[in-house]
Amino acid sequence: MEKKIFFWVLSLTLVALALALVLPGGRAPDPNPKLPWDIKVDGTGVSEVFGLKLGSSTLQEARDILQDSGKVSLFVTKAGKPELEAYFERIFLSGLRADFVLVLEGDEEILQQIYDRGRRISRTTEITRKVEIATEDQFLVATFPIKLINYIPQANLEAELLSSRFGEPLQKIPEAETGVVHWVYPEMGLSIGLNPDGKEVFQYAPPKEIDKLIQRLNESAKDERIVN
Repeated sequence: MEKKIFFWVLSLTLVALALALVLPGGRAPDPNPKLPWDIKVDGTGVSEVFGLKLGSSTLQEARDILQDSGKVSLFVTKAGKPELEAYFERIFLSGLRADFVLVLEGDEEILQQIYDRGRRISRTTEITRKVEIATEDQFLVATFPIKLINYIPQANLEAELLSSRFGEPLQKIPEAETGVVHWVYPEMGLSIGLNPDGKEVFQYAPPKEIDKLIQRLNESAKDERIVN
């Protein structure tokens, strides 16, 4: 009887250990970690982060890596330009939990067709409309390449930690109204928005596109100064 109890307890212990290895908080180390500071740029200027190559890796590849289907929506600004985004919430990747917002690249004519087939239209701001993608378009958008990656870690990150991982930025762009300061690393195609009152936002773009991102950040900061 005592021997049976011993083996029963041993079995439960082994099951608990096995679960600890596959559940968050007890995960086995990732043999190929995909960390926010592990950015690779090849000789042609193509950047890779989280195992995804900007401009070529597709939404489906991101779903496979993040092990989540995410939610795809089409946003249309007042200017009428559509933009397709895939949102992944509270993803656990290589020991870190974060939200991901992937901006997808698609032909404008095709995006307009997706907009026309959208199931529901809602307004997120005074100038932006959000369109829910029709079921028949879900397979289509899965083939679209990723243009930009926004990464929002759950943990608040201090400037000292970011400096130790990324080094000093080439440029810092402050937002007077929000207090957010954008650290810009052109050679990596990276901008990090340090928020004193909220979450940090990492924006990954192809290095050749970083000038456009810097221009948008500067224009946003300039507009705030004019308003104030």
